[in-house]
Amino acid sequence: MLKNLIIKNYALIRELEMEPAAQLNIITGETGAGKSIMLGAVGLLLGNRAETKVLYDEEVKCIIEGTFDISEYKPLKQIFEEEGLDYSNESIIRREISPGGKSRAFVNDTPVTLDVLRRMGAFLMDVHSQHDTLMLGSNTYQLDVLDAFAGNIAQKEAYQLTFKSFRQAASACRKLQEEATEIKKEADYNNFLLEELHAAHLEDLNQQEMEEELEKLENAEEIKVKLAGMVQALEYSESMAVNSTLHGVLVELKQIGRYSDSYRKLAERLDSCLIELKDISRELESEEGEIELDAEKTFILQERLRVLFNLQQKHGVAEVAELLAIQRELEAKVSRVQNLDEEIEAARQELAKCEKDMQAAATKLSESRLKIFKAFVDEVTKLIRDLGMPDATLLIEHKTIAPLQTGTDEVNILFSANKGVKPQPLKSVASGGEFSRLMFCIKFVLADKTALPTIVFDEIDTGISGEIALKMVRMMQVMACNHQVISISHLPQIAAKGHAHYFVYKDNSTDKTFSRIKKLTEEERVSEIAKMIGGAKPSAVAFESARELMAG
Repeated sequence: MLKNLIIKNYALIRELEMEPAAQLNIITGETGAGKSIMLGAVGLLLGNRAETKVLYDEEVKCIIEGTFDISEYKPLKQIFEEEGLDYSNESIIRREISPGGKSRAFVNDTPVTLDVLRRMGAFLMDVHSQHDTLMLGSNTYQLDVLDAFAGNIAQKEAYQLTFKSFRQAASACRKLQEEATEIKKEADYNNFLLEELHAAHLEDLNQQEMEEELEKLENAEEIKVKLAGMVQALEYSESMAVNSTLHGVLVELKQIGRYSDSYRKLAERLDSCLIELKDISRELESEEGEIELDAEKTFILQERLRVLFNLQQKHGVAEVAELLAIQRELEAKVSRVQNLDEEIEAARQELAKCEKDMQAAATKLSESRLKIFKAFVDEVTKLIRDLGMPDATLLIEHKTIAPLQTGTDEVNILFSANKGVKPQPLKSVASGGEFSRLMFCIKFVLADKTALPTIVFDEIDTGISGEIALKMVRMMQVMACNHQVISISHLPQIAAKGHAHYFVYKDNSTDKTFSRIKKLTEEERVSEIAKMIGGAKPSAVAFESARELMAG
């Protein structure tokens, strides 16, 4: 329910504030005074796009602020939670439009997107307008109307959950089948690549060690000759074996060592060198003994490395570890091919189950819809005939279709306002006063069935008068027992029945005209309604008629 509305610097409105009553609010005023402009401002609160040309003063920002009691609108709480907004039973929605054209939206002072405002707006206000009337021509909107009449919230939610599960299962099954097609195309080649890698026994390979070993084998003869020469020079040379020569030097150093400490120290150092040299000689001799001139082993190692290099070149890598990673990936793909048939079969079974559940939920939803067609048609037809269309006819066409988000039903409401005229689809019926009254009757019927938000009627009484206007406003009063109703009207019969009456007028006291609104007192209401009856200077009879309307 709208508790307070503030509009600043919007179109003809310099500053306006109103606190609508909880029941039926009537807004009247001069033509062009700004009654419908107010609806444009309210539209901004509901997420409509804004333009800078709406600014009354182009140097000042525009502010539209609405305070709403949302305690009865439980679905709104979920939106607050989803968007991380502070929830309060009394919440404030604000739109600001800067002179530069920047638009900002806030819910309880937290910035939000227009999409969030639109989602909230669906639960806050239902504005009857030309656009709304056109929406009634949509088959989806008609289905929503019938679901609201049938009280199908639980059935519809249950169906939509099964529909979502079916779509997800269908998507999963389709992806598996597409994956299987692609993988099977590559299966033979992947198997070939995998066999190549397995044949190389990559897990047993150390490329660096193999390359080093091969280099030794390929140069074994040269290494063996040189090692033997080194041993010969150190130990066995007849002319000058290094170790023998140094041993003679050591003997002489020791002989003169008694003459000086420095000689003794040199002898000790040389003795250490001789020990190290003898150790080196033994190792060189051992290394020389281990060198093999093995052509077969050399060939085998060359072949293994050739295979390894070819694999690395084929797969565009430089390390055995990278080849092993490719091998694991290929193993997974090959294994995937083997397991896919089982997965696809499981996915098909799940899809069949989801489809069965969806069809059961769709049947239940469809039955609940079909059950109320006659009651809906009878109730709306009676109301529309009471509102001055005694020959009006309403029909509902139905056919079963493939499952959609809305179910397996396609409905088409057919309407004729005149005798002898075949009912036509609503989207083919020219919109106007008759169509607006039909929409009004539908909203009246739904008001009993659902927790509608604040309902706004913008001159829905166009084209009617007298007794029909009184019937329409009595219907508004019934709606206002459970819902806040705001009606912009030009008829005295309707203006006289509101719980609160607001008058919109132009103020020409400054250089630039602007609109004002004020809540009328009882006497001011009598005067305004008398003017609506008898013109700018109403007679005593007009005043009497105004009082009678207000009292009746």
